[in-house]
Amino acid sequence: MWLKTQNDLDNNLKGISIVEVSGESCANCLTLMPILDRLVSKMDGVNLFHIEADNDTMPLIEKFEIMAVPTILVLYNQEIKARCKGFQPEEILELWLDAKVEEIRKELK
Repeated sequence: MWLKTQNDLDNNLKGISIVEVSGESCANCLTLMPILDRLVSKMDGVNLFHIEADNDTMPLIEKFEIMAVPTILVLYNQEIKARCKGFQPEEILELWLDAKVEEIRKELK
């Protein structure tokens, strides 16, 4: 799902969410999204969202302090718990995501 406004965040970012921020002409971003989709689809109770960095989404980019694309955010109820900048190999990304999601789940217990 694409996020474009604060209203989108308010209506969708509940619980554990992964947000991928990318740019239209970013080759690494285009490669990353299908990998993230595959990895997140295996995680129970975790949703994947996308923000396209452009003039329309600048308030979201500023809110999350995005300085480079691609950036991956791990959030719990809109609070950033972890971030990763740049392209990562699938194996590394899987380990990182699993660890960060597990940290959040432990905090909730």
